[in-house]
Amino acid sequence: MRVGVYPGTFDPITFGHIDIIRRGAKLVDRLVVGLSTNPAKTPMFTITERLEMIRREVAAIPGDIEVVTFDSLLMDFADREGAQIIVRGLRAVSDFEYEYQMAGMNQQLNDRVETVFLMADVGLQPIASRLVKEIALYGGAIDKFVPTAVAAEVKARVAAIGVKGS
Repeated sequence: MRVGVYPGTFDPITFGHIDIIRRGAKLVDRLVVGLSTNPAKTPMFTITERLEMIRREVAAIPGDIEVVTFDSLLMDFADREGAQIIVRGLRAVSDFEYEYQMAGMNQQLNDRVETVFLMADVGLQPIASRLVKEIALYGGAIDKFVPTAVAAEVKARVAAIGVKGS
């Protein structure tokens, strides 16, 4: 069985993430979406909220897709899941530079797992969770970038923290 993992913080999940999940699921028998904590980021949503959000949004995608959390090195997580492939999405050249370096480091840690890069759909390339949150914090419309339920959750969170645009 070919197993892939698609790691990320997904804060919040966007149409770009969903596109990579849909396409990645076609490449493997089982795709594990790994929701991670990232000490360098301050999330808008808790890990539990993001887990529920992702599970809801990927439920209709065909294939064996599992959404789990992990708090370890990616390659240790890949080993635990029995993965042979790490799926990563690329939007721009700047993504490639970072991902290329990470793939090289990951290969040094575990050369039995390959990294596969998927180019984001052209219409989804500008979407980034960080920008979605920034737009929402300033009262902008985010409905083009995230599913309807996610947009409502982001707007509610912005209103709850009482920032401009809420």
